[in-house]
Amino acid sequence: MIKLYNTLTRKKEAFKEIKKGQVGLYTCGPTVYWYQHIGNLRSYIFSDVLRKTLEYNGLKVKQVVNVTDVGHLTNDSDDGADKMEVAAKKEGKTAKQIANFYFSEFAKDFIKLRIKEPWKWVWATEHVKEQIDLIKKLEKKGFTYETKDGIYYDSSKFKNYGKLAKLNVKGLQKGKRVGFGDKRNSTDFALWKLSDEKEERQQEWDSPWGLGFPGWHIECSAMSMKYLGSRIDIHTGGEDHLPIHHTNEVAQSEAATGKKFVNYWMHGYFLLNKGRKVSKSKGGLYTISELEEEGYDALAFRYLCLQAHYRTQMNFSLEALDAAQNAYEKIKRKVIELKEMKHKGLDSTKEYLIRFLKAINDDLNMPQALNVFWSVLDDVDFDAGKKLKLLEKFDSVLGLGIKNMKSEGVPKGIKELVKKREELRKNKKFAEADIVRNRILEKGYGVEDSEGKSVVRKI
Repeated sequence: MIKLYNTLTRKKEAFKEIKKGQVGLYTCGPTVYWYQHIGNLRSYIFSDVLRKTLEYNGLKVKQVVNVTDVGHLTNDSDDGADKMEVAAKKEGKTAKQIANFYFSEFAKDFIKLRIKEPWKWVWATEHVKEQIDLIKKLEKKGFTYETKDGIYYDSSKFKNYGKLAKLNVKGLQKGKRVGFGDKRNSTDFALWKLSDEKEERQQEWDSPWGLGFPGWHIECSAMSMKYLGSRIDIHTGGEDHLPIHHTNEVAQSEAATGKKFVNYWMHGYFLLNKGRKVSKSKGGLYTISELEEEGYDALAFRYLCLQAHYRTQMNFSLEALDAAQNAYEKIKRKVIELKEMKHKGLDSTKEYLIRFLKAINDDLNMPQALNVFWSVLDDVDFDAGKKLKLLEKFDSVLGLGIKNMKSEGVPKGIKELVKKREELRKNKKFAEADIVRNRILEKGYGVEDSEGKSVVRKI
């Protein structure tokens, strides 16, 4: 039995799919105006582990991930500039070029982190018609009103608005959560924004209400309904989506269909930097590429994330990543040795299978699943061939790349650090070169200078 923590009920529940053997999974995706930092990526590792756990249990999963390339404004009060338009002006490119470039970078991170591609990527700009149709349906049912800058959802007409986030709607004071503007209620939100005649926009469309663009929240409802139906098994996202974005998704979706929108809401918690949540706009957390430049393996970051439960906030530090990298390198060494062994021994497969399944099915308890993984890896009495086969099965969830582990040369990240050290020595910056040498040592490699060249070896 799979048990998942449902944010809607605030408790673990036995998972039961709507259609036997099949799961509709919707994951809130990126706004592609900038690089995704490792805090964003922790959320996708969580949804990847969820999907792979469901598949490990024999379920067929249709996962849809949206790509926001229009409508996400610089604040949540339905004013400010469109993030895509801002980025396009800043970089002197079209909004489409911005979206394509940053999505491409995001997709590369998916590959590096062994995150499985979704069944469908769905782009907001390619589904404007569906969004307009959904707004028209809400309008017909009396849930909308018009202001000078757009069409808004009247949250006071939806019973139990805020039930997902358990908001005290009556207690929200004017201007405390969002600015009012011409809204009737502080919790109302834009469904369609009218273009400002004074503002030159690259992305705008004709609609029954005038030239404009869709609000941020409507895209997820429209696109999830198109591909997964009016009811979804599971909806995931970061904990920051809970009080506004996901709350508004529930309100507009259930108002339009008269049905329960999502059976299980699941939220991944923040990766913190020095105890603080960090956004892309403020910087402060690394990208995967930046970590690679520092000599880290992307999968060491995945391993780090697996060490903490998805419903716990995790403080990131390079010291913690160093420990994760060392553990990951140890796994690689042991797996490579295992692949070369001919050792015959006991078959403990069944016992470990039971323990692993119990861990992952208990609300994705990856720390416990890793404990089982290490128990198998360190079991000297376990038959080598059967052990390797079992580790590869576990890896269908963990995603550490067991099958691809093989003896190889010096990792790319270490080579880059060695090159950096050589350049510093060439420029007679010996103190800085020593700092880089220590970084190389911390990652398990020694470097010696011989006949004007740097010789690197595994310690």
